[in-house]
Amino acid sequence: MNQVLEESVTAVKGIGNETALTLNEMGIHTVFDLFEHLPFRYEDYRLKDLETVEHEERVTIEGKIHSQPMLTYFGKKKSRLTFKVFVGNNLITVIFFNQPYLKSKMEINSVVTVTGKWDRNRQTITGSECHIGENRQEKEYEPVYSIKGSMTVKGLRRYIGNAFKQFGPAIEENLPQGLISQYRLMPRPNALWTMHFPTSENDMKQARRRFVYEEFLLFQLKMQAMRKVQREESKGIEQDYTLEKVTAFIESLPFPLTDAQKRVVNEILADMKSPYRMNRLLQGDVGSGKTVVAAIALYTSISVGYQGALMVPTEILAEQHAASMRTMLEPFGIKSALLTSSVKGKKRRELLEALNSGEINLLIGTHALIQDEVNFLNLGLVITDEQHRFGVNQRRVLREKGNSPDVLFMTATPIPRTLAITVFGEMDVSTIDEMPAGRKIIETYWAKHNMLDRILVFIEKELQQGRQAYVICPLIEESEKMDLENVLDVHAMLTQYFAGRYQVGLMHGKLPADEKDAVMKEFSQNITKVLVSTTVVEVGVNVPNATVMVIYDAERFGLAQLHQLRGRVGRGGDQSFCILLADPKSENGKERMTIMTETNDGFVVSEKDLELRGPGDFFGRKQSGVPEFKVADMVHDYRTLEVARNDAAKLIASEAFWHAPDYEPLRKHLASTGVLDGEKLD
Repeated sequence: MNQVLEESVTAVKGIGNETALTLNEMGIHTVFDLFEHLPFRYEDYRLKDLETVEHEERVTIEGKIHSQPMLTYFGKKKSRLTFKVFVGNNLITVIFFNQPYLKSKMEINSVVTVTGKWDRNRQTITGSECHIGENRQEKEYEPVYSIKGSMTVKGLRRYIGNAFKQFGPAIEENLPQGLISQYRLMPRPNALWTMHFPTSENDMKQARRRFVYEEFLLFQLKMQAMRKVQREESKGIEQDYTLEKVTAFIESLPFPLTDAQKRVVNEILADMKSPYRMNRLLQGDVGSGKTVVAAIALYTSISVGYQGALMVPTEILAEQHAASMRTMLEPFGIKSALLTSSVKGKKRRELLEALNSGEINLLIGTHALIQDEVNFLNLGLVITDEQHRFGVNQRRVLREKGNSPDVLFMTATPIPRTLAITVFGEMDVSTIDEMPAGRKIIETYWAKHNMLDRILVFIEKELQQGRQAYVICPLIEESEKMDLENVLDVHAMLTQYFAGRYQVGLMHGKLPADEKDAVMKEFSQNITKVLVSTTVVEVGVNVPNATVMVIYDAERFGLAQLHQLRGRVGRGGDQSFCILLADPKSENGKERMTIMTETNDGFVVSEKDLELRGPGDFFGRKQSGVPEFKVADMVHDYRTLEVARNDAAKLIASEAFWHAPDYEPLRKHLASTGVLDGEKLD
């Protein structure tokens, strides 16, 4: 960066110490910061045909005053000014509140320009800005900035204008000429000026396009460099497996692999054979066959003399994985063991000794795997299922149980590609985007609460055929603030309804761990026929006999969560059903219910969820590393994000990037992030 731009904002004409303090509060300390404080939106002042303007849309109109303005007062110092204006062939009413001084400036037939909110039904505009006369300043767009304290948008624009006059020539290009020419990008100095002082819609679009690409490229360069640094620093294990052995294991499985499974297996095995440590995320919808892929990877590592570890978030899920792994791996002489907090005393000591001696090839369990007393002889592969349920430190501790073992993270929460390449940019991402043949689609219905009686009759028909049902509620106890069905009330109601015929279980997060396990065991063993629960069953419960999922107040849940809950059924051979009980008031709520009934594809659901909620809310409040961009929008600009990622990957892999003068500004940017020094990034 040019040294001149690093000067304090007080170097800009008109900015004294007091103003500088206000700017400092806004994160503006240098001239460069002032240039980079971009508008977050633009007011549109173009004149429009009222026929094309939506109800309650902000609009600017120009016309002739047709009636004498009427001024009425109400309350203390409150007033309303009303007058008629001819706009084209339309006679509309204009209202201004608390601006009585405008009356004296108005004359019939004089030209007036009004900006305000359009009420299509009443044919009125509630004005916020007004210019009387024909000599108005022509402006199409006006930037709106975030400001603090005594700062005004007008004042800020004046300071930015002064900064351009004094320091504009010092603004440098930071992208290589090759990319600017390839994508016909506006040069940085011009784009920066246009963002602050737009003169036309096209110029504004071109300036924005340039900054969207720049922001994504700089971010992806950081991510790709992190991958390179991590890869080169993480000398891993070259797992030199025998292809014939792995093929024989795959052929022993009860079902043929789907094309998607074959693809991700090849990606994983290539990583395991390389001299670098694998750092890969495997994502796939519920039921897409991730467990089989994990079994192949574990078999491969164990076949060349290493041990494997599989960590999952709950005891029930650990038991389910242990059972399925045993079935697949035992015929090949592989010894697996289950370690949870329930394994105690002598049994625990013997298990840990067998693990330490190498007698146990595969250890499956909960976070019990990361305790100090758990020691492997030769750990080669670590797999973490539902990886977002574990903290970064927990995953790191398990990884450090071996000498740079390969690491595979798995998730059944389909992450939109847009987020995957942004949030997990430093990881390789494998996606199983195909379901096994013959798997029945879960039929999803949206029902209103007044249809509950019919739903209960439907549930009973399924129970009569020996099947089971989940009923999910959003709250544990009654809340005065929200009129939502709570799990205790619904459990009491269903217990009474099915009294003497079927057993109804109750599950929620406040139950002690042993009680939760007991409730789930009874449901798994088909003793309990209906399980009323909060979302604690969202992940990792496999009851193939359950065919009905009823979700109360479904509009209260995000799409991704609804899809996860739906995935608890449809795990056996019988047709399964998901019923969304909802009376949504908002259009957004109605759209979510419609999306759920139209698709079973988790990736489609997650993309729609991202569009409706935005990236920050997709991962919840702790935003899991979702970056914030000043101009770019990950959802709407996802094509540019993909282009920038591919460009960044090519640049980092090329020799020219590290030596050619054209790339020096990008190298300096990378150095400023700390990646090249191996420092940990935020």
